[in-house]
Formats: sequence, structure tokens, C-alpha cells
Amino acid sequence: MAVGAAQFPEMPVIEGVRLGVASAGIKKPGRRDLVVIEIAEGSHVAATFTRNAFSAAPIQIAKRHLVDAAPRYLLINTGNANAGTGEAGMQDARACCAALAERTGTVPEAILPYSTGVIGEPLPVAKLTAGLDEALPGLSAEGWQAAAEGILTTDTRPKGACRHIVIEGQRVNIAGISKGAGMIQPNMATMLAFVATDAEIEQAQLQHLLRAAVDRSFNRITIDSDTSTNDACTLIATGRGPRIEGEHVAAFATALNEVLLELAQAIVRDGEGATKFITLDVREAKSETEALDVAFTVAHSPLVKTALYASDANWGRILAAIGRAPIEALDVTGVSLDINGVTIAERGGRAEGYTEAKGSAAMAKEEIVITIRLGRGEKSAQVWTSDLSHDYVSINADYRS
Repeated sequence: MAVGAAQFPEMPVIEGVRLGVASAGIKKPGRRDLVVIEIAEGSHVAATFTRNAFSAAPIQIAKRHLVDAAPRYLLINTGNANAGTGEAGMQDARACCAALAERTGTVPEAILPYSTGVIGEPLPVAKLTAGLDEALPGLSAEGWQAAAEGILTTDTRPKGACRHIVIEGQRVNIAGISKGAGMIQPNMATMLAFVATDAEIEQAQLQHLLRAAVDRSFNRITIDSDTSTNDACTLIATGRGPRIEGEHVAAFATALNEVLLELAQAIVRDGEGATKFITLDVREAKSETEALDVAFTVAHSPLVKTALYASDANWGRILAAIGRAPIEALDVTGVSLDINGVTIAERGGRAEGYTEAKGSAAMAKEEIVITIRLGRGEKSAQVWTSDLSHDYVSINADYRS
């Protein structure tokens, strides 16, 4: 089940990046579950990672390797998170890096490992390393869709996005893939996202641009309020194209932001059991933080999410969520609530002219915009979420079976 399903886009070739996939049988035989991304020498790589204290072994290793050496390969597996695995998990992640380094003539520190799947299970290192012998010969600059399929878990479809800008007659490409459908409330990352550009960008600038774009995209989505142990978003700049500096930085940042936002929203549209795509648009707040606090409080409410699933215009649940958001001295008489343009509540109560029929019709749509005006400032923020259906419970109850 997915909302607003879209075809995988025709991705541009990013000179300096090749992708290969394999069916290593990590969880299920015959399914693509291993991806290798080769990065040309001289590239710069930036990343953001989960802040979950139980961050997975590959996350910890990737952080260290980013400092220790220039990345040459990303190694991604699904079916096993290698999280909650202690020192053995660290050794397994290192062993996989060493195996790829040996096959490619580089050093283990030049490998960034990523995993996603079941937490607490030992990583099947032998299967993973054997899969490298299938993935490496298939490395291709046109392997984006296969790689997007290879990183999926409970997702129903691959997710990709791309943009380009022109700088002094030269084209700059940006392409990326993401995965995620559950355990989604990113905290400085998303489930997994890999983005590349052929632009030349200095390391510090690349990290700054990524962090700003992540904050406006992946950090504004939530499916179920659970932050994963394995979240990561990685941005590669191969330097094979024009240099990004001066007046061109803003144009590049806009394109990058669009790619990450499209990938982030694709995760929400493919949320586990999702039947609706919801935008929480909070306005007239004292600060952006305050607006986000209100938006996430509403987005995380199981009562609100189940009402959205049922197309039940039980708007009191939304008001209750706004009222318990962590903001000080909220004057409810200044609050108004619209759903898809229908004014539901104003001055803290039912809007004049509102009818249950109007509310139900607004809630019945597949795409819903909930606009909340707090009447206490000029700041605003948006958050994107999904509804909570019977299928979400079934998918997660049966996840390990």
C-alpha cells in the first residue's frame, strides 16, 4: 500500500560513481539485498547519522572511517541491521569492510558500511562477503534503480530523485535514492539515503549544505515517531563537474534541497500501511521550533492518525494534540484549524458554518493539508506524516516471520 505512487525517475549518470547489486541471501534468498557504491578518487563525502544511543555497528564504523581516510566505497546490506550486537557486531562490520577492501585494492578505512533490517541478530558475514563477488563485476554508472531496489526492506517501491542546474553553460547533476517505510522519525538523518553530484565542492561546504538540506527534509518527516538505530544520509561530490562557489552555491543548495525533500516525502508516501499523505502546516508561531513542536505533537498522535485513516472528522483530537504541545502560555482563542481549506475551528472552538459533512469530505482525500494558526507570531514550519492503519500493525507484527 502506498500513497501517490510514482515511477522511478530516469537518473542522470554521475561521473565518478558506479553502483552494483547482489542477492546475497542475507534474509531471503533470491532478493537483492547487497549494494556497493564505488566513489572515484578525489571525491568528497559528507554524512549525517542517527543520534540513537544504540546506533548500529556500521554507523559507528562509518563515522570513524570518514575521519580516517577518503571514502572509496559504500557497502550497504538489508535484512540485518547489525545493531544491538555489541563488540561482535563491530568485528563483523570491520570484517565486511576488510573483505571489500581486499577485493578492490584499497584500505578498510576507505569503506563506509551501512546496514538495515532486524535488530539484535548477528550479521551473516560469510553470505555478505560472498555477495561482493556478484556485486563488483556489475558496477555501473547506470545502476541507480537496481541499487534503490537493493536497499529496500518493508518498502513497496524504490525511491529516487534527481535535479540539475547549469553553471556557465555546464550541467551539474544531482541524483539520490532512499529507503524507509517504518521506524521513521529521523534525528539528523533518515533510514538510508545516498545522494551524489558531479559538482566540485569543498568538504566543509559539502557537509554544511547536507546538514541544512537534511534539516529541511528528512528531519521533517515521521511515520511512527521511532528513530532508527541505523539512520544515515550520505552525500558524494565527485568533482568531475563545475566548481560550486560564490553566487552558484544558492542555486546548488536549492536543487539539493529539492532532491532530499522529494526522497523524504517518498518515504512518507510509502509508509507502512499508509493510505494518506498528510502535511502539517503550522503558522503564526513565535519561533520555528515552536511550530515544529506543535506539528510533531499532532503528527505523532495515534488518535489523530487513526482518525485520518478512517476519514473521521474528529477534529477535537487535533485540538487536544495542539493543546498538549510543549509551548508556553498558549492562548487557545488565537488558534484556528483548517483541513484541506475547510475551516474547522477558530478562536478556540467550532468555526461558524462548519458542518460534519464538510469535515468528512476534507478528511476523505488521499492527500490532506492540516493548517494550524497559533495566532502568536510570524514563524512557520511544515512536517509530513502518514495515517495509521490496520496494515501498519500487521506489517510490524509479522516483520520477523
